[in-house]
Amino acid sequence: MSILQSPALAPRVLSVLRIVSAYLLLQHGSAKLFGVPHVDLFNGLPLFSLIGVAGILEVVGGALLLLGLFTRPVAFVLSGQLAFAYFLGHAPSGNVLVPFLNQGEAAVLFSFVFLYLAAAGGGSWSLDAWRAGRTPSGAGTAGA
Repeated sequence: MSILQSPALAPRVLSVLRIVSAYLLLQHGSAKLFGVPHVDLFNGLPLFSLIGVAGILEVVGGALLLLGLFTRPVAFVLSGQLAFAYFLGHAPSGNVLVPFLNQGEAAVLFSFVFLYLAAAGGGSWSLDAWRAGRTPSGAGTAGA
């Protein structure tokens, strides 16, 4: 068995997927709410607009996912938010079945990654695993 087939590696790789996805989502939220990184489209964005609320969900949810805290429910909410964002913001421009053509591939990919995290948990390197009393060794923490 190679190192890539090691059962102890899966919970760690799950954590890496969670951390990287959360970091990328945080960039979307911080661009909307704080202007970092700056995107002209979000200049003067009202906080309680549809995009402003999406930014709040992305910042709060992204931070919780980055830490691996309440991973399953947060990932489920974010998965729904991103599916909603796809169908509301990208699909109306046409080619609903070809996200590449309506610039919706990031929303679709995030939605399915977060749906997976909602089912699989945060992995061994998460506050959820720590709160459950599991060690970061990876043994038995796949569904943390």
